[in-house]
Amino acid sequence: MIVNLDWQLGLALVLLVTVAVLSSLRGGYKQEGDVVVAASRAALQLAAVSVVIVFCLQHLWAASLFCLLMFAVAVRTTVKRTAAGNAWPWTALAMLCGVVPVLAIIFGTGTSPFSGAALVPIAGIVIGNMMTAHTLFGRRQFACLRENFPGYEAALSIGLQRPEAIKLVTESTAREALVPNLDTTRTVGLVTLPGAFVGVLLGGGSALQAGAAQVLVLVGIMAGQSVTVVMANELMQRGLLLPADLRERLHV
Repeated sequence: MIVNLDWQLGLALVLLVTVAVLSSLRGGYKQEGDVVVAASRAALQLAAVSVVIVFCLQHLWAASLFCLLMFAVAVRTTVKRTAAGNAWPWTALAMLCGVVPVLAIIFGTGTSPFSGAALVPIAGIVIGNMMTAHTLFGRRQFACLRENFPGYEAALSIGLQRPEAIKLVTESTAREALVPNLDTTRTVGLVTLPGAFVGVLLGGGSALQAGAAQVLVLVGIMAGQSVTVVMANELMQRGLLLPADLRERLHV
């Protein structure tokens, strides 16, 4: 995607933020401030980070450190969204279990060269999507457990252990965190043209190379998210990955 860096960009951004704010006002979501702050932070962060990324793309050690920073920010973000600050080590573990195998396969097989220029974009995409999957999982599963707490207690009363009781009342919603990426993967090229595809084309690659890169990314995300969600679900059932209020109610 080609963007003109002039006043028109500023105008477009202001108009888009205005649309988001007006939509929030119309829906009564009370997220107008969050929208403005998020847009402002995105602009400032990308302006600052772009300088750092240029350096990281040229040095593998710097790229590795930058990936660790991205991972730390992703963990902090999803912990905040799921209100599970006390369980951040388990959140990090669940996400790490999704990120590491994907990167190991992509770079270990030689599919992509292990360089800063390849590590930063690929790791960034993978980490970001593990964060999304974990956030969707946590918000839905924790809410489901709260809503079905009487069912959980009933399961305990008939002799089930905590993991089995939690699984019984939440298993129907665990897979919902995987739905968005599954839909994206199914409709790629027909409904969406994701960033990896467009990026390779703009970088001078052929349409075939762009398609191969996008398939690799989408399948990698699908694999990583599956592992992250399964691991998060396992940790939740063991009473490790839970918000403070649920830990108290479950006497963990």
